[in-house]
Amino acid sequence: MTAITRFSPEFCINAPFPSADITPGATAEAPDRPLRIALLGYRSAPFSGGQGVYLRYLSQALQALGHHVTVVSGPPYPHLVEGVELVKLPSLDLYSRDLWSVGPQELRNRLGRKEWLSKLSGGFAEPWAFGERARDWLLENANHFDVIHDNQTLAPGMLDLQKAGLPVVTTIHHPITRDLRVALAGEPIWWRRLLIRRWHSFLGMQKRVASRLNHIATVSAASAIDIATDFGVPPSAISIVPNGVDTALFRPLPAVARNPNQIIATASADAPLKGLSVLLHALYSLCETWPDLRLVLIARPKPGGATESLINRLGLAERIRFVGNATHEDINRLYAESAVAVVPSLYEGFGLPAVEAMAAGIPLVSSDGGALSEVVSSGGLQVPAGDSAALVSALHKVLSCPELARDLGNRGLARAKTHFCWSICARQMVSLYRASIDRC
Repeated sequence: MTAITRFSPEFCINAPFPSADITPGATAEAPDRPLRIALLGYRSAPFSGGQGVYLRYLSQALQALGHHVTVVSGPPYPHLVEGVELVKLPSLDLYSRDLWSVGPQELRNRLGRKEWLSKLSGGFAEPWAFGERARDWLLENANHFDVIHDNQTLAPGMLDLQKAGLPVVTTIHHPITRDLRVALAGEPIWWRRLLIRRWHSFLGMQKRVASRLNHIATVSAASAIDIATDFGVPPSAISIVPNGVDTALFRPLPAVARNPNQIIATASADAPLKGLSVLLHALYSLCETWPDLRLVLIARPKPGGATESLINRLGLAERIRFVGNATHEDINRLYAESAVAVVPSLYEGFGLPAVEAMAAGIPLVSSDGGALSEVVSSGGLQVPAGDSAALVSALHKVLSCPELARDLGNRGLARAKTHFCWSICARQMVSLYRASIDRC
């Protein structure tokens, strides 16, 4: 198998990077002129999911290096720093509004009809529709950009841009096939499995598109292997550019006292891939030894959903505090107030919550699912993914040993500062941009 491309001999998640901060006003190090970059995101919510976070910080870091960045996004739109242009491509945004609120005028457009009918039948046409809108807009405005960077839309419209001779780079954080497998494995009811398959039907499109793209960036070696395997992408087309963390935002707060009975986790509450059920069973077991233990969960569970049902069955409702729509400042303070952070995911293509926790200086207990083993490495205590008993043991060690907790917090902080930062991510991405331009 051809080796996965890395743009620097030192570029490896387990090797330190030279800097941990974005320096305002910095200029691009390459001798070539600054680039005009179109950065695409079909859904860019700023405080839920990782796509909006990725667009905000990557665009900020690219701008700090002297490049001009235009973010092209469907709703919900990202929050961007001053100087980064935002082009809004409206959609029906059916995952933020009622299906029956759509009027006849909105359905006269073929893309609107496709989105509506897909949602009506349990599908997810948003990436496809955004790809069509983005393709049309970019073909009309192609002379304004040197390179197009798509954030996991993986729609046929991206291939059309590539066929038109435009340099296209696509980030695939991880193949959604992994989400599908975990979701199916965790659902015993046959008709619900059919609904899961229907919603994930866009994967056929993503596989076809990904296998024909020339330049793919992903965030870890684990994701690179999975993309090559699941999407049929030649390894030679994949480059590893890890995510960064805002170390000015996620940082220790020494003045804030830690609650020795509070643990914290950030996870999509009803996404099986995030392993929240593993953490809830661990919490139930730990309560026998730690009767005052509480969990702060940065998530919003679906009313009547699997997570809420499990919490009620285990009798944990009084021990869990849900925090929804929290700002990054809020999350960082909650890290400072908590004794240990937990990332119980069954699989992660990268694991940004783990990196944020390390940057905050809180002791971290993580699974080894997907890329977490390489991302966390020595910066936390790791357990096998899906192993609730092992998670209980690890959390007991951290909660009962202040020396271990301090050591883990220090190790995680050092790793975040020396291994993960947006400025390095941006520099590596610019190298990929220039390579894609040269090959067009």
